[in-house]
Parts: sequence; structure tokens; C-alpha cells
Amino acid sequence: MSGNFLALAQPGVQQLSPYVPGKPVDELARELDLDPAKIVKLASNENPLGASPKALAAIREELAELTRYPDGNGFALKSLLAEQCRVDLNQVTLGNGSNDILELVARAYLAPGLNAVFSEHAFAVYPIATQAVGAQAKVVPAKDWGHDLPAMLAAIDANTRVVFIANPNNPTGTWFGAEALDEFLQDVPEHVLVVLDEAYIEYAEGSDLPDGLDFLAAYPNLLVSRTFSKAYGLAALRVGYGLSTPVVADVLNRVRQPFNVNSLALAAACAALKDEEYLAQSRQLNESGMQQLQAGFRELGLSWIESKGNFICVDLAQVAAPIFQGLLREGVIVRPVANYGMPNHLRVTIGLPAENSRFLEALRKVLARG
Repeated sequence: MSGNFLALAQPGVQQLSPYVPGKPVDELARELDLDPAKIVKLASNENPLGASPKALAAIREELAELTRYPDGNGFALKSLLAEQCRVDLNQVTLGNGSNDILELVARAYLAPGLNAVFSEHAFAVYPIATQAVGAQAKVVPAKDWGHDLPAMLAAIDANTRVVFIANPNNPTGTWFGAEALDEFLQDVPEHVLVVLDEAYIEYAEGSDLPDGLDFLAAYPNLLVSRTFSKAYGLAALRVGYGLSTPVVADVLNRVRQPFNVNSLALAAACAALKDEEYLAQSRQLNESGMQQLQAGFRELGLSWIESKGNFICVDLAQVAAPIFQGLLREGVIVRPVANYGMPNHLRVTIGLPAENSRFLEALRKVLARG
């Protein structure tokens, strides 16, 4: 007699939907009998430049050691990060992508009877990490598509152990400034760990976004989470990191899986971190691409949410699902965000100039069909 294994799962898990990644190129090609070479994917906030040549060279050098386990402590990468981020080595936690850091926080600090606070329209992994360990997700309504930090502060109670805030936010691209962050951190109770998710912070250098690292020394209940998947172009290798007090890092390392970052990822991340020219090119390409898409939306009479990431949410002023399907038939993959409570928007990753043009042309064609 078979059991009902959905009913046997944690109540919080039962209420979750699996994370749905952007549709792969090969999958769309199979479904619609399209030429994969002619498909444009602007769905997953990947770096259109491809990986840094220095990172690729580091991977090739590491291939001969595939029979060996990776350095479980990630000493070389942690040393580089500590130097660049102005922290001690024992303040760095490495993750299998920054998602892993979020999961480690949830496993270490959340449990049934406790809760985590985060914003409406925030990253889908926050509820997954929270509810998977049986904790309550307290979702605070957004303000102008972004974080309402005073309302999030008011939502904290005696059972809150974690607050997830993203700057800039995914999928909306919205952000808050240094003064707002400082005021928020000043008032968060000491028993609450604030996870500042800065997955896209490298794209915002020189802007009005605060650098979370500037707040670490003053706030021992702050953890800054970052990734090599976006601006550093290493999404397939899954490597991210958290920066916190040594005490928090020690706690996270107690639940971290051994060898959670593989050897190729460690080598590539070290090389990418040193490749300042690649990072500058990534920023420049993103800035010009953002302007290109905004100009295209303006010509089409569409509005959008101002973004500090490598993506932008366009408001179609109608349910976006049919437009999304129409774009797929044109061989263009973007990201529907109805699951984030945004049924009229599509999130579009900034691509190469030709990819952006191809998307705008396809969008114009699909909208014209009505």
C-alpha cells in the first residue's frame, strides 16, 4: 500500500511550488521545432559576454585534477575575497551559488514556530528556503514595486530570526539607498539576522546603491550575500559567498555540505575576481543595453520599472502570458513573472545589442497581432 508522500512532507513544503528556471534554448527548440542557433535567451539574467577568458584558462588548468576532491575550505578564493572585501578570512562563507548561502541561513536559524520576513515581489528562493525548514514566511506588501523597509521592520516580532532584503531586487530591479538601509539596520532587533542579498551589486558601481560591506563592522547581525553568476559570468559553475561576523560564518559552516563548491568553480572564480577588464566590459555592456531596451519600450508606448540590475521589467498593460507565448514562437525567451504577483510584466535580461534588437523586433511583431 503506497503512502501519500505529499501529505507526509513538511506542511510548509506542501504549500510550495517548485522553482521554475528560465526555459532552456534546447527545450524550446524541441518544442517548437526551431533552430537553436536562432533562439535568443533573455530569461535568466546571465552575462551575455560569456565567461572571462582568464576564468576559462583557469578551468582548463584545473581539469587534470578532476579525480581529487576540491579544497573544502576554499582557501585561495576566500583569501582573495577577504582582501577585496576588506574582511578577515573567517568572515567568508562559500556557497554553491548565493542560493546556497540563503539555504544555509535558513537551516541554521529557522525552524517551526519561527519566521522570516521578506518583501512581496522578492526572490523566489526566500519562501522556498524558509518554508522548507518549517518556518513561517511573513511577506510584506511592496511599495512602488520595491521593499517597504519601515513596513518590513514593523513585521518583525519575537519569533522572527531572519529578514531577507535584496538590493537591487530581483525581479523588479528596484533599490534603496544608504540612508534607508542604515536606518533599517539601526532598528532591527539584535536577535534577527539581516541577509542583504547583493547578487547584482556589481552592476550598480558608482550609482546611488549602498555597498553592504560598509555596514558589516557596525552591524553584527548583518550578512551580505553575493554571487559569481551574474556580472562575473559563471552561472553554470554555481559559486557564491556570504560575508558576516566570524560567529555567523562559523554557524553556517556547521551546516554547509563538505566540498559544496567544486574545483573548477573555485579556480574560475579566483581568475574572474582578478579580471577587472572583464567586469568593466560587463558593466558597460549592461548600461548601453539598458538604454537600448528603454528606448525600444518608449517607441512601443510601454512603461517599465527602473532597474539597477542586468534586467528590466516591462509593463505590457495586459496579461503578459499570451505575449510571452508569442515571443517563444518567435524564438525569443524572456521571463514571465506572474508567479511574483506581476501578471502584466515580463522580465527581460540585458543581452548583446543584436539580441536586444531581436527581442524588440519580436515584441513589436507580437503586440501588433493583438
